[in-house]
Amino acid sequence: MLKIEIDDGSGFCFGVTTAIKKAEEELEKDSCLYCLGDIVHNGMECERLKHLGLTTINHEEMEQLHGVKVLLRAHGEPPETYELAKRNNIEIIDATCPVVLQLQKRILRQYETCPEAQIVIFGKPGHAEVLGLVGQTQSHAIVVAHFEDVMGLDYSRDIYLYSQTTKSLDEFHRIIDYIQSHISPKATFKSFDTICRQVANRMPNISRFAKRHDLVLFVCGRKSSNGRVLFNECRRVNPNSRLIEGPDEIMPEWLEDINTIGICGATSTPKWLMEQCRDKIMAGTVQ
Repeated sequence: MLKIEIDDGSGFCFGVTTAIKKAEEELEKDSCLYCLGDIVHNGMECERLKHLGLTTINHEEMEQLHGVKVLLRAHGEPPETYELAKRNNIEIIDATCPVVLQLQKRILRQYETCPEAQIVIFGKPGHAEVLGLVGQTQSHAIVVAHFEDVMGLDYSRDIYLYSQTTKSLDEFHRIIDYIQSHISPKATFKSFDTICRQVANRMPNISRFAKRHDLVLFVCGRKSSNGRVLFNECRRVNPNSRLIEGPDEIMPEWLEDINTIGICGATSTPKWLMEQCRDKIMAGTVQ
């Protein structure tokens, strides 16, 4: 008999849960609410909130708005966004994750204290959270996406290293080791472990989960940075892992000669979506 298990540790993190709750609360009071960027990197959850009245906008569209409410998602925003809101009489509903907000403040203090130093952020260039972090330094921070990128730093100058909250701990520590071994004796190097433990702890948990099953269905929006990291870990320990955005992407040939299926997801994956995937398999309607 086929057994299907949904990972208890998967699903929205605290920051995403709070942002969605704030959106729902505001929409109950007022049918007009804008969100700057996708509230979560999951198309189906965004569509659900759209039906409730949430309108997703970009920065250019926000510039044309006046006297409305705009929700800032968990990723956070640079200071320029708040300045724009003030100019345009826009009420900000701030759902920035507390972990991200604290990181923004730390980087701002560091930049104000040592503006001549290299503030380095280990993160994905162009990611919403990273843009908010870089904005604290008037765009002077250096973003390194991969270990190899740190080789281009100036090791004769001070380096203060931070990380996007959802990056890999292992790669972050590898970067630290490299900088420590190359920094000039006359320069200062300090690193700050700013990776969210709620996210980081999912790596070992999801690894154990993936090992237990013949097939792993990782449910996640393809724009999710965190989801890509977690899915790669699933695939590392279980090559029979599949990334899907929803139940319609499940292929019948995946289910042949399978005894156990594990369904898991990213911090941007709603539990209801994982349950839909389970229900479709159990109903035998995968085509």
